[in-house]
Amino acid sequence: MFNNKELFKTAFKEQLVSRLGKSIEEAAADDIYKILGMLIRENIGREWAETNQMYKTRQEKQVYYFSMEFLIGRLMGNNLLNLGMLETVRDGLLDLGWNLEEIEEQEPDAGLGNGGLGRLAACFLDSLASLGYAGHGCGIRYKYGLFEQKIIDGHQVELPDDWLQKSNVWEERRADKKVEVRFWGQVEVREEDGRTIFNTINYEKVWAVPYDVPVIGYGDLHVNTLRLWSAESAMEPAKMRMEGQNSYYKFLDYNRSVESISEFLYPDDSGYEGKLLRLKQQYFLCSAGLQSVLRTFDKQGLPYSDLPNKIAVHINDTHPTLVIPELMRILIDEKGFGWDEAWDVTTRTVSYTNHTLLSEALEKWPVNMMRELLPRVYMIIEEINKRFCGMMLERFPARQDLVSEVAIIESDQVKMAHLAIVGSYSVNGVAQLHTDLLKSNVMKPFYDLFPERFNNKTNGITHRRWLMHANPELSHLISESIGTGWITHPYQLLELEPLKHDSSFRDKIMGIKRNNKLRLAAYIEQKQGITVDPDSIFDVQVKRLHAYKRQLMNILHVMHLYNEIKDRPSADRVPRTFIFGAKAAPGYYLAKSIIKLINVVAEVVNKDPQVNDKLKVLFLENYSVSLAEKIIPAANVSEQISTAGKEASGTGNMKFMMNGALTVGTLDGANVEMHEMLEDENMFLFGLRSEEVLNYYRYGGYLARDMYNQDPRIKQVMDQLVSPGPFCCHEREFGLIYQSILDHNDEFFVLRDFGSYADTQAIIDQTYLDQQAWASKSIVNIAHAGHFSSDCTINRYASDIWHIHPVQSSLHV
Repeated sequence: MFNNKELFKTAFKEQLVSRLGKSIEEAAADDIYKILGMLIRENIGREWAETNQMYKTRQEKQVYYFSMEFLIGRLMGNNLLNLGMLETVRDGLLDLGWNLEEIEEQEPDAGLGNGGLGRLAACFLDSLASLGYAGHGCGIRYKYGLFEQKIIDGHQVELPDDWLQKSNVWEERRADKKVEVRFWGQVEVREEDGRTIFNTINYEKVWAVPYDVPVIGYGDLHVNTLRLWSAESAMEPAKMRMEGQNSYYKFLDYNRSVESISEFLYPDDSGYEGKLLRLKQQYFLCSAGLQSVLRTFDKQGLPYSDLPNKIAVHINDTHPTLVIPELMRILIDEKGFGWDEAWDVTTRTVSYTNHTLLSEALEKWPVNMMRELLPRVYMIIEEINKRFCGMMLERFPARQDLVSEVAIIESDQVKMAHLAIVGSYSVNGVAQLHTDLLKSNVMKPFYDLFPERFNNKTNGITHRRWLMHANPELSHLISESIGTGWITHPYQLLELEPLKHDSSFRDKIMGIKRNNKLRLAAYIEQKQGITVDPDSIFDVQVKRLHAYKRQLMNILHVMHLYNEIKDRPSADRVPRTFIFGAKAAPGYYLAKSIIKLINVVAEVVNKDPQVNDKLKVLFLENYSVSLAEKIIPAANVSEQISTAGKEASGTGNMKFMMNGALTVGTLDGANVEMHEMLEDENMFLFGLRSEEVLNYYRYGGYLARDMYNQDPRIKQVMDQLVSPGPFCCHEREFGLIYQSILDHNDEFFVLRDFGSYADTQAIIDQTYLDQQAWASKSIVNIAHAGHFSSDCTINRYASDIWHIHPVQSSLHV
């Protein structure tokens, strides 16, 4: 793009004057950000267009990754890195009096996702482009993100996440490519020339307008597309006037209902209206996305029987499952296919990733809601279910119970995971343990029916963002030590492992970690006014707050440590700084109570002079991708402590590992595969195994009150939740937590694993005292982290599921 910083500076100053009428001396940080973003967008525009033209001309098979979330974070730094311009721009801006890191802070985190599901989708898009695959994202352009989290008096308070307030410099509105999405109405059925014709009348029309975001690959420049759909009114003013005196209010009601479709991520679905809106969002994404995909396919002039050879539609969890009946609807109603032919094409086009073992996360929709909102789509789902159940009865005539167990429609519910499995040619889990549990437990009847469909693709993370961009000092050290080949071949990080014996390299690793801790400490002091010791262990648990992730066990252990220090204040201890970051769903009151507890404990600990040189606790509000980029490189200990068998994979565990943190965790999700590589020596395991958890669920035998009565450490911290003392002002404050553990028998085995967890934490203290040994373990973690690069994961998806190959590009920056 720019051969040197002088060319960049000249172009930048010209753009600043021509677009904003400002000199560099007059510009504010936000001006610098906007112009830099526009400059990048303009200069990759040709490559973006040429990439799409190349795919079209060569008739490449293209992947469309449908997801309700794309947690892409900030794009400025990542785009500059992938373009190979990071240093040029940093140096050029410095000459002009600006710091690039300050400019990056002007960019809001895109409010397009919430947790690991969305971050995985973002990492996958980065790897698809960087590896030269024809692969694009399809999502919703939410006006507001999940919410902006504020902590007030220890409580989570949700504020609107107005991330588009200052517009989005990376997106391009494509009004000419809008499509029509239909809701409600009635289906007319008639016979015509020997065919059954289905026609929906009296429907409500909504425009889906795409906003395209370039996805810039690293190195040999490919620019793929993240297409985000926004809902807009399709009501014509002339028609409104014809409908009489109440038309104005009807128009307002209609407009409001349309805007709500793409207004915010995950509306509260505890009531009917919230459920209806979620279903609307999902169909809106599926219908708009598929229409766009098929319009691109139509330009190739190929028969639709060839669709699976040119298009792969991948659904990221159950949210986009409606692509299956929607593709059937288009093929039958608009393309004239018969049922069998349409089903054959559909089931060779769609593939599905399952992300959860939790039954409450396997979506179900009320039949009446689906039938009313999407009458034709529901008819197709009903027919899919009828034919599938008929096939099951033929094969297992005496197993009515089995038919009910696998039915897509059962007990007046449409089961989306069942539809996704029946309508896909591939079903993958996201860690080996997760996939094994799907096959042996959660989805066993389907695995018995379709064993060839099930496969594992362990999640991955893009090392370009989570190591190169988030931790540049470590990245430079790696390149100095083993060369730069690891950037495009991350398995080459294994070449670091012999350096665990090199004392000079170990010192450098620990020095870089301390520098990252100093930067995070400065951020904490600026934001919260709390001074933390950079020589303490930075012990971090940052992720979505859910009971199975067991932030509760972590903070109960912190309370136990506080009690120990108070009892024996003169005892030698390795100082610890516990760092939490998490959002709880607005209606998830137990999770919000745990956030309150963390903040209460933090206030007590941090204000107590007897303990706060040995122990600090911090809750960093509004956890996000950009905040994660500050926290993860500074962590010494990574808390991955979910109940075994509950976490599908996790990707935070991989990010911490890649940055040299040591994991304390259960054998859950991808921790299992980490352990296979690292062994006991280089991570800290504790707690129940997944088979033990399953046995408790199946056969009983666990009583939380027994643990409470037998372990005085547990009894003390549990009593402190409801008895007046340092952590409790009144007995009801944390009564919900207390009840969930003792009255509801501790669903996620917090007390059962507490003793093992506390003992393991004591081992961590002792291990950290030998800094050279700790550094060796850290190096081993970094060396094996290449296995979890999303480049490796995407290569496995490409070869095993999508059957695509890298497209050799002749494009040049």
